[in-house]
Amino acid sequence: MCRHIAVLGPHAPLAESLVDPPYSLVRQSWEPRRQRHGVVNADGFGVGWYAPGDPLPARYRRAGPVWADESFADIARVVRTRALLAAVRDATAAGADPEAAAAPFAGGPWLFSHNGALPGWPECAEALAGQVPAAALLRLAARNDSAFVWALVEQRLLGGAPMGRALAGAVATLARAVPDARLNLLLTDGAAIAATAWGDSLWYVSRGRRTAVASEPYDDDPGWTEVPDRTLLAADRSAVVLTPLTPRFPEAADAPAVVCKEPAS
Repeated sequence: MCRHIAVLGPHAPLAESLVDPPYSLVRQSWEPRRQRHGVVNADGFGVGWYAPGDPLPARYRRAGPVWADESFADIARVVRTRALLAAVRDATAAGADPEAAAAPFAGGPWLFSHNGALPGWPECAEALAGQVPAAALLRLAARNDSAFVWALVEQRLLGGAPMGRALAGAVATLARAVPDARLNLLLTDGAAIAATAWGDSLWYVSRGRRTAVASEPYDDDPGWTEVPDRTLLAADRSAVVLTPLTPRFPEAADAPAVVCKEPAS
């Protein structure tokens, strides 16, 4: 599993959201409070942010633990942004992709993170491969389940789907093919945030013109609200909307009939 966070608000240093809070994402890399699967998130980390006047995000990712990266501390102190998405990673399986496997994944104006797992990976890829064009499969940033989930989401975004519908459609496809999948997805374009709670914790808080959506609260502010499981969240700087994701939500019609099962040992 992983921990991740997306923030929209006034210009502020990355550290204000990722380092300074008492239970910040950096601290969650070794001491998460609400993580249901895994213990330490030391298999990579990343942060993406938006610079003024540029619609495409910048990213800084590394394969090791965030607490060991002195360069990140400097970047977080001086880089200011109105929108960010960051994650610390607990790998679900060994791999050879180093920082390419660390979120956020990116394409066009979007930043994406997956907190969860596809049990049975990579055998599940065979059952789901038809949902992604061959060229997109060949361009996967890494050979892990999260990169594949991003390919499913990005395909829908490039087809014109709004962010929330793109996440809901991917969750419908994956949940039908992999019934015990954990699919907490987080997506931003720098102006809005979309997320799903599906198998692990998700929280949000709005303070004035600032909205944060995270795997768990980074402080003890009573304004933090937990998102119910099986829920789609859509947020901007002024509002947060929650929509239940039920087995009958419209995107389920696009889900494949095949069910991917973990191979017998």
